[in-house]
This record gives sequence, structure tokens and C-alpha cells, in this order.
Amino acid sequence: MLEGGGVRRLLVLIAALTATGASAQEQPDVLFITLDDLNDWIGVLGGHPQAKTPNIDRLAARGMTFTNAHSPSALCNPSRTAMLTGLRPSTSGMYANDPDWRTVDVFDGLATLPRHFRTNGYRTLGSGKIFHAHTYGPAGFAGYNDTAAWDAFWPSPDRQLPEETVPARRLIDSPMFVGFDWDAVVAQDSATGDGQVVAWVEQQLLAETGSPRFIAAGIYRPHLPWYVPQKYFDMHPLEGVQLPAVLENDLADVPEAGARGSLQSTEMHEWVVEEQKWKEAVQGYLASVSFADALVGRLLDALEQSGRADRTIIVLLGDHGFHLGEKARWRKMTLWEESTHVPLIVVAPGVTRAGSRSGEAVSLMDLYPTLAELTGLGVPPHVEGESLVPLLRDPEGATREQPALITYGYGNHAVRDERYRYIRYADGSEELYDHDSDPNEWTNLAASPAHAQAKAQLARYLPESDAPALGRRN
Repeated sequence: MLEGGGVRRLLVLIAALTATGASAQEQPDVLFITLDDLNDWIGVLGGHPQAKTPNIDRLAARGMTFTNAHSPSALCNPSRTAMLTGLRPSTSGMYANDPDWRTVDVFDGLATLPRHFRTNGYRTLGSGKIFHAHTYGPAGFAGYNDTAAWDAFWPSPDRQLPEETVPARRLIDSPMFVGFDWDAVVAQDSATGDGQVVAWVEQQLLAETGSPRFIAAGIYRPHLPWYVPQKYFDMHPLEGVQLPAVLENDLADVPEAGARGSLQSTEMHEWVVEEQKWKEAVQGYLASVSFADALVGRLLDALEQSGRADRTIIVLLGDHGFHLGEKARWRKMTLWEESTHVPLIVVAPGVTRAGSRSGEAVSLMDLYPTLAELTGLGVPPHVEGESLVPLLRDPEGATREQPALITYGYGNHAVRDERYRYIRYADGSEELYDHDSDPNEWTNLAASPAHAQAKAQLARYLPESDAPALGRRN
């Protein structure tokens, strides 16, 4: 018999379960798939006519594709940290790949997305690049994982990435362009670093369990270097590779703050053109996208075999975009469409409709509140995104006022709605592009009187203030 505090605790528990409308047994699982540096070069987004992504496309056929989704930042660490902690870069001051978010005060006491699920009764399992990590050196394999967020993580909570499978030699032997290389590796898919990550996640998907699960799979490709098995290069014969559409003197109407960009990126494009490597590089990226897609297919197959697909929410995303010569740039680190436009697909059984699409401007910041709402966990008060559930339920009728906000570096922001992209740099210089007439962002309309109202409307969504860039805790 319960007395006093015991009765009160029981009533609180009953009220909580009633509020969420779900017991632990009824709560859906979550499969959270991230791909690194994946831009819109996938079949369902049509970013490149030769992209071959049948598995991502079949996932899209099951749920909703957000055709106008954007990353919180144009770089790995600030984008992933914002998405997984719920704090925008302009709020936290996390603008670069350093520092480690775990070493700074602003994040103290805040539940990351996987930790929020673990705290609320989910079994959390993860592998691969979820938080920031890289393969450019031994220190990068560990990354900035939230070690308290997981019941199990492979290879270990203190190491997110396994060893990379590499070719016998580097094709691009330049110390200036760190990691910029591509070649076929002699290995089965399962022997590659990504293949090992996916194999472990497959085992978790197929395992028997009595509790709801949050399972995260971080696929590193198509991040550089583009080392994948030969068959994926063969899918994109070099002689037929199409280069992205570019405009000569594209940067003539871009302010200095945008045009100077990353020195390494600018020099990289000059080198690629001079050495006639452009087609090879595009082939390497397309091959890596196809390789990543094949691994996504393995995850989807394992989920189907598990018998739990009809009670599993699936999210697939790219953490930010990637330039392959557009605007004379390579990699990311710009506030243009190529750097920020990302794949985002959500399958929520009983909520999403098969093959639905939304063109509303959304952000990866919106995933934390979306998943919390779909699973009945409640949204922590610090989370700055806006739930996508209304759009998931009613893609034709639901709309949202809030555009997508993207930040790269202190004081530099882009605001993207259904039609326009507005950029304001820290020095006050501006860019404005009308995607209805200029999807490649070739004509800067920021000085056009006819577009002053559109520019002012978007400027309303810029941060009122920008947090100072983070340093390490003393």
C-alpha cells in the first residue's frame, strides 16, 4: 500500500503518461541517420542529374521530403552542435570546428538530443559521426561525443569513428589541401569505416528489445577524402560526368566579405581547373554519394527485417551542403545555397503520408522539437527550433512564418524563405537572391529598389545580437 510521497509520485507518473498519450511500450523507436557533407545531389532533390541514390529515394517515397531544408551553419561542428544541443550558433557562440562544445560553460546542464531520449526512458545506441569528428588525424576519430547520452556506442563512447580504409597512395599529394583526395579502395563495403559503422547499427536494429530505442547511424561519406570501392566510381563513368552549372565572373556583384571566402577554397578551385581535375573530383563526390546511399539501403533493409518498421520514426539528413566549383568554391563555409541546402526526410508512421513533400523553409534546428513531440517526451525550454509536426501532418495546408536562419562565423548570417535568400555579413554588406527566377544565385539583388521590401522582411529574422565566439573554459 502506498502512502504520502509514494501516492504523489504515482499520480505524477500517471499524469505524465496520460499527457503523452503513450506508455514506454507504445512509444515509437527512432532511427536517426546523418550523412556528412551531403548536399542536394540526391535523386528526390534533383541537385545533379547523374546522382544515383535509389535507397534514399525509396525512403523519401515512404514519408516526407523537405525540399527547402537548411543547416544551422555551413561547417560540421557548429551545425551538428546546434542541431543536437538546440542552441543556434548565434546564441551559443559556436562558429567553428573548435572548441569542443563539452568544454564551454554555455552548454552546461543542457540535454543533447540523444541524452534527452535516454533520460526519458529510451535505450540510446549510436555509431559513427553523430557529433563532430573527422579522419584527418588520430585525434579526430574521437570527436566531441556526448558520452553520457548513450547506453552503447561503437567503437566506443570515447571514439566515434573506426579506422579509414585508404588506397595505396594519394592522388592529390598537396599539404595545402588537407584531405582533398579521391580514389578507389580495394575493399568490400563492409570492411570500410562506414561499412563497419552500419554493420554494428544493423545488429542493433535486428536485436530483440522491450524498450523504445533511439538509434543513431553517422555515415561519414560523402565527406572528403572520397575513398570508396571501385564499383561506385564505375557507376559514374568519367567521360560522361557533367559539371555543375557555373557563371563566368559570378562573383562580380558579390561584396568582398562573400567573394574572398576561404583562401584555401579559392586556391583549390584554381588548382582544380588548371590541373583539369574538375570532372575527376565530381566523379569522386558522386561515387561517394552512391556509396553512402548503398549503406542507407542496408539500414532500411535491416529495419524491415526487424519487424519494427511500422513503429519506427526515421530521419535522414545531411549536416550541411558542399560546393563543387559553384561560385569558384570547393567544400562548404559559405552562406550560399550550395553550402546550406541539405536533404531532410522524415518518416513518421501514422503521421506522414507516403511521398509527401514540403517546400517550406525549415532548419535542422527543427529536428529536436519535432522528435520530442512525435515521441511525447516534451521539448526542453532551451531548444530554439520549431516543430515540423504541423507540416508532417498537413503538407499542403500548413505553413510557417519563421524562415531558416544560417550562421557562418561571427556576425554573418543568411535567411532563407520559400523564395528568397538574404545574406548580411558582419561588415553590413548584403546579398539577396530570388530563387523563383535565379535558382543558381547568380544575380545579387540587394541594391535593387524593387526588392527593398523583400530584403527588409527577411532582415527581421536576423539575430538581435550575436554571442561572442567561444573559447575554452579556464
